[in-house]
Amino acid sequence: MGSSRFPKRYLIVFLTFICTSVCYIERVGFSIAYTAAADAAGVNQTSKGVILSTFYYGYACSQVPGGWAAQKIGGRRVLLLSFLLWSLTCAFVPLDPNRTMVLVIARLLVGVAQGFIFPSIHTVLAQWVPPHERSRSVSFTTSGMYLGAATGMLMLPSLVKYKGPQSVFLAEAALGAMWSLLWFSYAVDPPRSEHPKATASGFGESLLPMKGSSKMKVENGVHSAKNPTIPWKRIVMSLPVWAIVVNNFTFHYALYVLMNWLPTYFELGLEISLQEMGSSKMMPYLNMFIFSNIGGVLADHLVTRRILSITKTRKLLNTVGFIVASLALMALPYFRTSGGALFCSSVALGFLALGRAGFAVNHMDIAPRYAGIIMGVSNTAGTLAGIVGVDLTGRLLEAAKDAQLDLTSPESWTAVFSIPGLLCIFSSFVFLALSTGERIFD
Repeated sequence: MGSSRFPKRYLIVFLTFICTSVCYIERVGFSIAYTAAADAAGVNQTSKGVILSTFYYGYACSQVPGGWAAQKIGGRRVLLLSFLLWSLTCAFVPLDPNRTMVLVIARLLVGVAQGFIFPSIHTVLAQWVPPHERSRSVSFTTSGMYLGAATGMLMLPSLVKYKGPQSVFLAEAALGAMWSLLWFSYAVDPPRSEHPKATASGFGESLLPMKGSSKMKVENGVHSAKNPTIPWKRIVMSLPVWAIVVNNFTFHYALYVLMNWLPTYFELGLEISLQEMGSSKMMPYLNMFIFSNIGGVLADHLVTRRILSITKTRKLLNTVGFIVASLALMALPYFRTSGGALFCSSVALGFLALGRAGFAVNHMDIAPRYAGIIMGVSNTAGTLAGIVGVDLTGRLLEAAKDAQLDLTSPESWTAVFSIPGLLCIFSSFVFLALSTGERIFD
């Protein structure tokens, strides 16, 4: 798979890393651009919450279909089509907070398109990446989300200031088009001839889509046709799958609340302009990038050196990440300086990213053949967390204003950050009790 110096799978992993970076530049960019436009137009917090959460309705609808499509026609093709769809939507939609229906439809379309991306990525990685490289490959790929978010937080407020909110949409569309061209030019399916042990190791040709809705099974060196069936009932009834689902929900609840409302917290809660914060505002997401890769390398080290089993490794990193993150989240509203708030949010997001070396890789441990499907199921839960969390936060803040609380007071934000903090504690115990690192789906 590629040259001995630089195997082809490394290029695939790098391109998926760039993919997640661009996706999160788009998500952070919309939050920044829309917040600026909505505040200028006098839009209230509840209405902002509705628009910011609309993306996740579309995102939720396409997770499981995304996993199914990637399984049937190939993650490489699905990834390209979904990227082109959201890029074109950003290119042609006007950012006008008074045209609510246009924004709702646009965000639904972008959400649907991006919902296909992560199940497709995990299907591609399950095809290309051998088991002993999975933790660091998945962690590196997903760390692109955080580098993208950090880049967006650093660059886009200035773009809004000097070129206006609409310029963010055009910049995002251009990035999407460039990545699509790279993926079209360099991404390929893994050649079957170079995967003689694919079925035994749980990656490679056994996961590739085949004509006539059939796959090839390798038995004693002989290829035989096999009709693929997705064990939906076993997936839904599996406790280890539910452990992944619960932790995915919690991770994305905390991430999406911070991603969508941290700019508002700095602007209204601390009365600090994002432009005045300079490069420091990117630290929470840069910390996620760093800790995500630390988690992946550490997990593979513990497994390959046989220091811990896969099960114990996943549980250790998941528990440490989520417990530390919970403490930082609940402390966040009581730090009343930009430095204190950045510290808490950086610790919270950094250790949440560390925890991804637990739950976020686990679907490839328990079901490498159905990695895209289970990723779609668990990411649906994560998307529901975005719908609930982002919208609920807007309502909590509006309720605080109705109760005559100033949004600069810690009390207005306590519930906002305590809810994800408590969810982290609950989810860590669920993962300890129900998860496994053993393969349970053939």
